[in-house]
Amino acid sequence: MIELDGVPELVDPVMVAAFEGWNDAGDAASAAVAHLDREWKGEVFAALDAEDYYDFQVNRPTVFLENGVRKITWPTTRLSVVRTGGDKPRDLVLVRGIEPSMRWRSFCNEILGFAHELGVEMVVVLGALLGDTPHTRPVPVSGVTSDPDLARTMDLEETRYEGPTGIVGILQEACTHAGVPAVSLWAAVPHYVSQPPNPKATLALLNRLEDLIGLRVPLGELAEDARAWQLGVDQLAAEDSEVAEYVQSLEEARDTADLPEASGEAIAREFERYLRRRDPGAGPGGAAHATEGGETATGGAAYLRDASGGRSRPPKKPRTGTDESGPDGGGGDDGGADGSSAGPGPGDSGGGE
Repeated sequence: MIELDGVPELVDPVMVAAFEGWNDAGDAASAAVAHLDREWKGEVFAALDAEDYYDFQVNRPTVFLENGVRKITWPTTRLSVVRTGGDKPRDLVLVRGIEPSMRWRSFCNEILGFAHELGVEMVVVLGALLGDTPHTRPVPVSGVTSDPDLARTMDLEETRYEGPTGIVGILQEACTHAGVPAVSLWAAVPHYVSQPPNPKATLALLNRLEDLIGLRVPLGELAEDARAWQLGVDQLAAEDSEVAEYVQSLEEARDTADLPEASGEAIAREFERYLRRRDPGAGPGGAAHATEGGETATGGAAYLRDASGGRSRPPKKPRTGTDESGPDGGGGDDGGADGSSAGPGPGDSGGGE
């Protein structure tokens, strides 16, 4: 372990982690943690030794010049702290890095060592997977946990997923076995537009995190980026009638499945979020809020691609981009630092691992 600036004293800390790679479709999860770090000016205080956990032929170091001197940046995982302030301050420990190539148990033990030393009350791991979801609808975000009591008290799903897993699933289980409350939040990214970035999915994850830990998140320009993203995908889809037909079929299936969600808890969550943001002095980040719904989240550079892996789809590939089906036939390994980002499908629980 490399100690950088010592370990700070924190107020009611929550650890929020995301890893580039297999569990990060569209880079949505890692971008969410990067957004928190940027908006709250995170202070890096530690980094894991890259030599212990990364295969440098898979995740290569990069060389850069600084004042004429060549330097090397090694792939690693860094920990930073953000102090949110406001009437009810709650500090965050942000863990951001690349899914390790080896020694996953030791990797998780190091993360948990920091969590224990910092008095972390809960660990929230963010992930994103590819799914049969239309880009025009709100991004589905599932909250899952292995702790039955936590599932009950925080209105989460108890995970029943079985199959290949990534570092998100491994870290969540390590937390559970260590007695640390842990939750995974999973955003579903449309498989036909899986190329990063996906600000709409990032926005959805941050909104769900906000609900989970009761902390107002400053959005900055993210809502506008999400709007631009959806507009870009709309335009590309409109150029191909088969893609447009396929998107329409996904919309119909989604609308039918979501009819019961159009009232009750979904509306209550949006109203509570509105109340939190109504008072500019209620906490940090006075940026205007936008939900992850189609009418408020849209976006710029986007690429249509076929990653259906056997699901029903247009008879020919969309014209832009390529992809390969993931381990469950539902997502490609695409978008991380090594060119891979999609995790396995949600299984029974509605969230992947």
